[in-house]
Amino acid sequence: MNDGGPEESGGAVGLPSRRRQPTPMSQWDPTARLSYWAFHANRRPPYMRFAYLQLGSDAAAEDAVDAAFDSIMNEWHRMLHMDRLDAYAWTVLKRRIVDWQRRPGPRRHRPEPMDISAFEAALKEAHADRYEALTDTIRFYSAVSRLAERQRDAVMLRYGLQCTPGEAASVMGVDEATVRSQLGQAHRRLARLLDASAGS
Repeated sequence: MNDGGPEESGGAVGLPSRRRQPTPMSQWDPTARLSYWAFHANRRPPYMRFAYLQLGSDAAAEDAVDAAFDSIMNEWHRMLHMDRLDAYAWTVLKRRIVDWQRRPGPRRHRPEPMDISAFEAALKEAHADRYEALTDTIRFYSAVSRLAERQRDAVMLRYGLQCTPGEAASVMGVDEATVRSQLGQAHRRLARLLDASAGS
């Protein structure tokens, strides 16, 4: 079965296509169906935890993750030809979280604070006592919000969800070396931001 043309079968990460009606799962071949449900079972738990960290409630996280998997299911045959299937799925999840955050009406939930103890310990281990400012959660979150998006994702997965660099890489659809590089850049950026905040 070929749901997309050759121009759509590369590894580019973008948004789901709406140019055609998706093939109902009942018409999928068994291999495609099994591969989708295997991906769903593997990725739903970390996706739910990440969405909860962003949205602050189980219901909101479930809405966003269900919407993401609906989009992924509709694109699954095309995704099977991608070099970076996981990266594409991560992009879909991030967009669905943003969609939920942009819904009109009052915000009923605030995201729960990230447990920063592991991040604090990592920085203290590397830099002695220079980063006591990490105990100030408000300043820490302000600094995290100023990180580049991929650095912020890596920090949230590594220290908010306690993923190993390898696990974070798998969820984001990138190499572990990329995650380690992003974490290193985030450490340096946060250190500068927190030092500047402490001195102001």
